[in-house]
Amino acid sequence: MTLKILVSDKIADEGIKILQEEGYEVTRGWDIPKPDLPKIIGDYDVLIVRSATKVKGELLENAKKLKVIGRAGEGLDNVDFERAKQLGIALVNTPHVSYISVAELTIGHMIALARNIVQSTLSMREGKWEKDKLMGTELNGKTLGVIGCGFIGKDVERLALALGMNVIVVEECVYDRFVPLGDMLPEADFITIHVPLTPKTKHMISTKEFNLMKKGVRIIDCSRGGVIDQEALYQALVSGKVAGAALDVFEEEPPKDRKLFTLPNVIATPHMGAQTFEAQHRASIQIANNVIDALDKLKL
Repeated sequence: MTLKILVSDKIADEGIKILQEEGYEVTRGWDIPKPDLPKIIGDYDVLIVRSATKVKGELLENAKKLKVIGRAGEGLDNVDFERAKQLGIALVNTPHVSYISVAELTIGHMIALARNIVQSTLSMREGKWEKDKLMGTELNGKTLGVIGCGFIGKDVERLALALGMNVIVVEECVYDRFVPLGDMLPEADFITIHVPLTPKTKHMISTKEFNLMKKGVRIIDCSRGGVIDQEALYQALVSGKVAGAALDVFEEEPPKDRKLFTLPNVIATPHMGAQTFEAQHRASIQIANNVIDALDKLKL
């Protein structure tokens, strides 16, 4: 019997072709409305997702035939990991395929914050010439605090050092600049976050942490929504404690609460850290091969 694979979030064609060449029946299901997935998931042996599909609750409970869940991405925070394990479903993901893309976006956000690039573009579209008003700051010689130093954090550190920044790392890292979070916060001119969302890291940056920071600090978050307490961030931006924030992730995606976007010192992107052709090409190939390996281990 041919195994059926549902790909509910779009991946590159290369991964689809690898699965089809193995003889699997693959459904390109990314145009199926997410609320409809629980109605059809019972027909499939494998589910491949990125971040848009939440593999939890009714979707997971209705997946009576499901043997493998593949996440074409770094983490598994959109999957009910414990419930899937209880149901005997194997989980695979694609660690490290997008770290270069995320690190480059982080540096791009940092430069955009330092030089008011987004604000300048918007003002020029309105026919304004606000050269004096949009005075920026150099990155060279500034101190960058890196929270989390896995593959992404290490690459951000490498790029920041090339820009002449001083780097303080909150976690063991190749450059051995590990310090506690509370020691880094008062020293940093820029702070960037690269940790997964866990019960331990949820709201790890909140009112207490903002109070420890240097006045005028700039913050970049390309990790996971919920690591920063958005309400506390809003208050810190309004008060001037935080001079600017660049966000690629949000506590709710897409965000319904748009209060942060009313502030001129906030720039944002729609969770696109891994959204490059190169990263998606690598992820699609790796998730296809990982799913095949998982099915082979199950002797299916």
